[in-house]
Amino acid sequence: MYSITEVKTKEQEEAFILLPVKLYKDTLYWIRPLDSDIRHVFDKDKNPCFKNGECVRWLLQDDKGEVIGRVAAFINGKTCRLDHYTVGQMGFFECINDEKAAFMLFDQCRKWLEEKGMEAMEGPVNFGERIEWWGLLADGFDRYPNYAMPYTHAYYVKFFEDYGFRDYFRQFTYRNRLSIDSLAPVVVWKADRLLKNPDYAVYTYREIGKQKAIDSLLEVYNKAWNLEVHGVDGITRTQVEAIYKSLQPVIDKDLIYFGYYKNIPIGFFLMFPEMNQVIRHMNGKMNLTGILKFLYYRHIKKVDVALGQLFGVIPEFQGKGVEAALIKCFCETVVKRNSHYKFLEMNWVGDFNPQMMHLMDYLSATAVKTHITYRKLFREDITFVRSADK
Repeated sequence: MYSITEVKTKEQEEAFILLPVKLYKDTLYWIRPLDSDIRHVFDKDKNPCFKNGECVRWLLQDDKGEVIGRVAAFINGKTCRLDHYTVGQMGFFECINDEKAAFMLFDQCRKWLEEKGMEAMEGPVNFGERIEWWGLLADGFDRYPNYAMPYTHAYYVKFFEDYGFRDYFRQFTYRNRLSIDSLAPVVVWKADRLLKNPDYAVYTYREIGKQKAIDSLLEVYNKAWNLEVHGVDGITRTQVEAIYKSLQPVIDKDLIYFGYYKNIPIGFFLMFPEMNQVIRHMNGKMNLTGILKFLYYRHIKKVDVALGQLFGVIPEFQGKGVEAALIKCFCETVVKRNSHYKFLEMNWVGDFNPQMMHLMDYLSATAVKTHITYRKLFREDITFVRSADK
């Protein structure tokens, strides 16, 4: 006999954090996330999604009181009505290999979301930005996860699909070895052609400094994405400055690139050191021991993967070679400085973005991981349409 309990106490929150440690103890490639990264998602003072949304978590226990499953359900007030039906979300699902247990957690999410007026649920996703904790791992179980991305058991895929979740879109992680020779001739040609025009320029964060980098990121982000088309909310200066502050310990100023036309920002390529190469040694804790390990593996052992997190070009300059110029300048910088970065991994390339997938082909990059974002419709009269087909 299984029972479900809402997470309300500190002890229950700790059980929510620790369940994956038990479920993945014999899994070679699982990396324990920092406890603080998970806690921040559910902290009303730290997660801005609570201003326009709500969230609840549950634990599933067996008849002995042992925690055997967990899940969260949430509603983002800014994105739940972008379709012709309302869509709630669920995520942070973990469960023993028992379909009955899994379905009880799914049912709990559905019940809560339906009571809130939702007509479908999407998951497993994050109560926050798409670039973190988004999707169910479907391929790439023999590789370590990227920072703030899920590594989940293979048997979860069957749980979701047998319950009636359908593949809404796929996100691919691409990887290639960094060198100028790995770039397709057309990429080099497009980049060189663009940069011969004196109206265009590419600079690193190191070259332009903090304030211009923040200004440029803010302008490009809010032009390159919009809520109606991409399901991505705009970003404010306060948010950008808060992100900068939180990321300052891991920022490498030679991994962040901005493109300009007549000194107006038109694109960016944001990369960070692949911090899971560090975090895998920290056992989830940013205590004194964790900080010392962080400093050792970050600055002495060195991270050899640059993780591409965001790549954006404003619409009127897409297809003109800006993307190629940003990537070529990055590769040249890495080679010229004999950098310790040997590989580039692009963390989040959706199958609804064929232009970006073609660019990965031009980089000789290979898809090494696949995450799936599923949707479960609550009404039979709603027609299911994949994101790429809209």
